[in-house]
Amino acid sequence: MVYALAALGFVLIYKASRVINLAQGYFVALGAFGALAIAQVTHLPFVLAVAASLAGSFLLGLLVERLLLRPMIGEQPIAVIMVTIGLAAVLRGGILLVWGAGNFGFPQLLPESPLILGPLIVSPVHLGALAISLAFLAVFVVFFRRTTLGVAMRAVADDQQAAQSLGVSVRRVFAASWAIAATVAAVGGVVVGSLNGLNADALSFIGLKVFPAVILGGLDSVPGAVVGGVTVGVLENLAGGYLDPLVGGGTKEVAPFVVLVLALMVRPYGLFGTVEIERV
Repeated sequence: MVYALAALGFVLIYKASRVINLAQGYFVALGAFGALAIAQVTHLPFVLAVAASLAGSFLLGLLVERLLLRPMIGEQPIAVIMVTIGLAAVLRGGILLVWGAGNFGFPQLLPESPLILGPLIVSPVHLGALAISLAFLAVFVVFFRRTTLGVAMRAVADDQQAAQSLGVSVRRVFAASWAIAATVAAVGGVVVGSLNGLNADALSFIGLKVFPAVILGGLDSVPGAVVGGVTVGVLENLAGGYLDPLVGGGTKEVAPFVVLVLALMVRPYGLFGTVEIERV
């Protein structure tokens, strides 16, 4: 579910603006480190520090779209992708400059003793992460179906010219998609940080690991992001549990990309992606 949450950010940006954001993993890391820094500097309760970090990520997404991506409207896709690669390098350098490459931890908010649910032994932290991921995914379902901005984002994703002719501000939708994607990434970073601790490279690697989930589900499909994230996460853990002991390790990291290659061979547009047919 954490992968599904992180994949949602990819899909939001691509669905609205047709931009593949290769800096998404660093939005994940920055959201987590931002929450830790705010808690340490201001001595706020950690929940309020997380809320402040999410607000900061929202503003960062707006700034990135306004200053970096909006001037690139109309340019070749490869040029826009290179901008996101440069953004990733800048964010990574900033994170390492401020916090370094060490390992950090969040304050312990939930009890450490595991919960025994019949034959299952589950830690409260994992249950909390699952609940947060499900809650945010449910919020986005309501957002896209019930709010004016959500409907406008869906309209722009389907047909920008038609949406603009009906009075929808495409630029506003682009800005909202980047802001929301950065916020979603920050939520994913906080959830992963509460599970595994904070490390700049490990958190940013989440952005690369969810890319197979995005492709598997379909780059422009919100339900596909959820299905792809859950599928890749389950396959990754099955590979780590059953194949790693046999071959000595490494299959957990490789399994998502093997699934990605196989899926592209069968369905190039993903499980739920829009099939585009051009007539010449």
